[in-house]
This record gives sequence, C-alpha cells and structure tokens, in this order.
Amino acid sequence: MTQHQRLLIIDFGSQVTQLIARRLRELNVYCEIHPYQKVTDAFLRDFAPQAVILSGGPDSVTRAGSPRAPESLWAMGVPVLGICYGQQTMMTQLGGKVESGHGTAEFGRAFVTPTEERLEILEGWFAAGREQVWMSHGDHVSQIAPGFEVYGTSPNAPFAVTADVARKFFAVQFHPEVHHTPKGAKLYENFVRLAGFTGDWTMAGYREQAIEKIREQVGDRKVICGLSGGVDSSVAAVLIHEAIGDNLTCVFVDHGLLRKGEAEEVVTMFRDHYNMKLIAADESELFLGALEGVSDPEVKRKTIGRLFIDVFQKYANQIEGAEFLAQGTLYPDVIESVSFSGGPSVTIKSHHNVGGLPEKMGLKLVEPLRELFKDEVRALGRELGLPAKFIGRHPFPGPGLAIRCPGEITSEKLAILREADAVYIDQIRKHGLYDEIWQAFVAILPVRTVGVMGDGRTYDYACALRAVTSVDGMTADYYPFTHEFLGETATRIINEVKGINRVTYDITSKPPGTIEWE
Repeated sequence: MTQHQRLLIIDFGSQVTQLIARRLRELNVYCEIHPYQKVTDAFLRDFAPQAVILSGGPDSVTRAGSPRAPESLWAMGVPVLGICYGQQTMMTQLGGKVESGHGTAEFGRAFVTPTEERLEILEGWFAAGREQVWMSHGDHVSQIAPGFEVYGTSPNAPFAVTADVARKFFAVQFHPEVHHTPKGAKLYENFVRLAGFTGDWTMAGYREQAIEKIREQVGDRKVICGLSGGVDSSVAAVLIHEAIGDNLTCVFVDHGLLRKGEAEEVVTMFRDHYNMKLIAADESELFLGALEGVSDPEVKRKTIGRLFIDVFQKYANQIEGAEFLAQGTLYPDVIESVSFSGGPSVTIKSHHNVGGLPEKMGLKLVEPLRELFKDEVRALGRELGLPAKFIGRHPFPGPGLAIRCPGEITSEKLAILREADAVYIDQIRKHGLYDEIWQAFVAILPVRTVGVMGDGRTYDYACALRAVTSVDGMTADYYPFTHEFLGETATRIINEVKGINRVTYDITSKPPGTIEWE
C-alpha cells in the first residue's frame, strides 16, 4: 500500500490544534495529531515523520512535571516547528530559558516586526514592514537556546520568531493556524516546502488507498452500514460499495423526524441510482409514540438514541453472516474521543447513533473516513461522483426535527415545521445564499400567538429562522440576511404554511455544538 509523506503534530492541549491539521491538509500534506504523552521515542521511530510541529498548550513550562517533547526528537534530523507552548518547551529542552509573566504576557492581536536577517519560512511576510499575528501566552522566552537567532519581535515578545537554521528548528510565539494571523497559512506552506513535502495527499489517492484497505480488512465477508442520509454516512456507504459491491447492505431508519421528502430522496438515490442493497425501515410511529408528552430536550435525545439502536439491531439481525458495521466516523471525532489529560476517553459524539452496537452484536468496525475532516469528506464525495447538491447539504442532527421542535412533539407540529423549513431553504437557494451558510433551519416555538390574517383572527404557532456561518467549524456567527430577504421569507411562510402566523429571526452566536435549537 502506498505510504504518504507524513507530518506529526504533537498536541500539548491547545484549543486550536485541529486548525493546524486543517491548514496542512489544505496544502495536501498528510498529518496526524497525537497527545504528547503518547509520543514516546518508540512511537516516533515507528511513525517516522518527515517533519514535526509542536502545538500550543495551557500549561507552563516553568512548572515541574509540565509536558515535554521526547528527547529523541532533537536528534532525528527532521524539521521541527514549535508554536507558543511548543516554542517554550523547545527553548527549555535545548538550553534556553522561559520565565512567567512579569508584564510580558500577550493575548489577542499583536504585530511582529522583522529583524534584519530574513528567514525562509517567513517568505512572503513583512511586505508592509510588520505582520498581524494572534498571541496567547502568559510565559515568555527570556533566553534563546544555543544555535538559535531572532528573526521577529513583538512589543511583548522579543523572541516572537526564532530559528536554528542549521538544524531546521523553527519556533514562533504566536498562532499561525488561526484566521487572526492573516499570513499564517503562508508560514505553514513555507515550512512544509522546506521539509520536502510534495503535496501527495489527494482525494483521488485517498480513494484508491481506502478501497484497498477496505478490501484487505473485509475480504469477502458482509458489512452493514447505518445510513442516515447525511453526508458522512453516505460517502462512507458509496466508498465501501465501490470496494465490496453487494457484500454491503445499508439500513436506513426513518424515525419520522426527517425533513420534507428526505426519506424518499435517500431511498431513490441509494437503491435506484447506486443500486445498493438497502433496507428502508419506516419506524416513525414507534419513535413518535415514545416521544409523546416528552418536552425535555435531553430525554428526547436519549429516547431517540436508545430506540435507534434497538431498531437498527432488529433489521441488522436480518442480514445473515454480517461481520462488520460501517460508521461515518470523522477525524475530529477521533481526536475529541481522546482525553488530552490522559484520563478516561470521552465518548465519541452522540450523532453516531449506532454507539454500543458493535459490542452488542459482536461486529467489527469499518470506519473509512476516520482520517478525514468534514471538508475532505465532501471532496471525497465529489471524487466518488455524488451529486453536488447532496454533498453541499447543511449538517442535520441525528435526533432530527425533535430538537427543532422545543416542547412537546406532535405530528401536527412536525408537519408544520417541515413545510416552513422547506419554504425557508427554498428561499435561501433562490437567492443564491445556500453555500454561504453553514447551517440554516426553522424551529417551531412552543407558543401560539394571536394574529389577524385578512378579516379574521388566527391563533397559530410562531416560528424562528436560524442561519449561521462558520469558517472552520469551531465557532459560528449568525448570517446577516437583508431586511428585504427576511420580509419576503416571512411573508411566504405565513402565506404558504397553514398553522404559522408569526416569524422571528434568531441572531445569537453560538459554538457549533449548540447551534441546534435545544
């Protein structure tokens, strides 16, 4: 099997370590993030990275027992880039000094000025004399290690950029991976070029490698795939089908909480277009019956998750001789399921509704997307020929419309919600805004309001529109619709959707984990 050039990111606990990997993947460089405590000398030898990046972190190198890079790293002969805490442990381990505070902490926007000596990884920087960067440090380097020189300074960081050019060791006090360091991507591009990376990480190459790996793992045995209709499980299903054909059977559970026409779309696409073996199970009555009278959002989620596992198992048991369960697990799920502190691992995200099934049913897991970020999954989907409209769909939660329907769920409210949501998305597409928005949806509020429509009074539901943007999937902000768009959309919903007489727009900003209404 072809081996990609590999870069290792040693994670010291920064909240933005994932962004480093994202920036490198954008340059077609394959990289993996591993917590510092797992990167032993033996691990380094086996991984054999072509370059290493040391992430930032919340600890202080002045504290006894604080994290360090393995000592063997410095003798490997590969380029190393230290970022923030990574710079400080590099200096400490190689003979420099780091001190705490003393008025030299920097948090937020700062400006780095170059020294007279120029540095290869800063090519393209300093055209205007200084560059904006994003700082986040309480400690500071007070003495650089032997062999290092200074190439950039900021008001509170006299050693903002340092390097030992002969050994190809580079260290910066700021975070190049965040968007608040505008030329940060250029710094990473320079570093990987200097390290000899040729950009061999492509989706065409990944597709070939993944198919080979699936065939090697599965052989001629059978695989069950839980198909939700979302991008991740769909791309996984198409990839596995390409690898093993009819030895794959997909199980699609319609829990009655999908968007308008969604169940039909999924069945048509996978059964008819891709000619896959597909069990389409309409279990909406079961789910809606169990949710009757339930208004607590967490009880809703747990009820849906429990029932999903029971229903999936019932249909999966009908597939004779199945030995593997396929999941659309992504790389962020893998990273987030590893506890940085070394404690018990946290649970992989709750949208993996088949959690617990592999052990229950004695199945082995097939996870062909576990090395990919969301945008890479979409690129792989395009490579596999999935329709562009499908690949670009906004994320949809596992519990479906249940969490867009605060309060008690009823068939009547779900029907109203589906129609309103369909009108809203149609409006967004008609105005050419769909691809600018990370996620958009309607929530039906648990209140009825009095309104006047024509010459009569109405007593109907209010609904709220939500739309958010996100650059990196880590933070989200509301989408700034024009008043004209909101007015036109509200008019359409009220005129076309029986049961709604008032429309509001939610402009709160939330992290993606809480983008959904409940």
